[in-house]
Amino acid sequence: MDVVGQVVTIGAVVIGALTTHLTNHMLERQRVRHVLLTRWDERKLSTYAEYIDAVRTCIYSAVALYEARTGLAQSPHPDGRLAENLTDAEGARSRAFERVMLLAHEDVIEAAHAVNTATKAVDWRARGTTDGPLAEWRELNRDAFRAINAFHETARADLGVLGAFQGADHSARALILPESRRDGQTPAAGE
Repeated sequence: MDVVGQVVTIGAVVIGALTTHLTNHMLERQRVRHVLLTRWDERKLSTYAEYIDAVRTCIYSAVALYEARTGLAQSPHPDGRLAENLTDAEGARSRAFERVMLLAHEDVIEAAHAVNTATKAVDWRARGTTDGPLAEWRELNRDAFRAINAFHETARADLGVLGAFQGADHSARALILPESRRDGQTPAAGE
């Protein structure tokens, strides 16, 4: 009986050691997986933020060019310089979009494509490649901001951020035209 008791004790120790080893191994794998996911989420967040920053720079450059070209506002810069600024901004947006393509989930990529489509329409109108009334220009800007907000929603979902934008008119809050210009009024002196 003495030998059987020793074999049972040794077997229990071996099973305990194997169980501890497997548990530690699984916990370490889970920890490494969590670290990798966190690292990728940080990179995604940075990439998404850089992309939206590049998109907004593009829109602001397009607005400056459009307003100078159509006489809505005076610019201290010549139209040629404003067009160069827009070209530079478009390049930055394209490079940022490529990073989104490398890291994002397919839903985010589709939302980014929609942003690119909407903002290209703004760019083309600003350059005079396409033509239309001021009301249509404003609608192109609204479409761009709606696309940006949809991108935000899909990016937030991809990153696991809970919550959503509140209110149906969220896109209207981001318009870059002053109130007097939104209402079709002529700008007051000094505007």
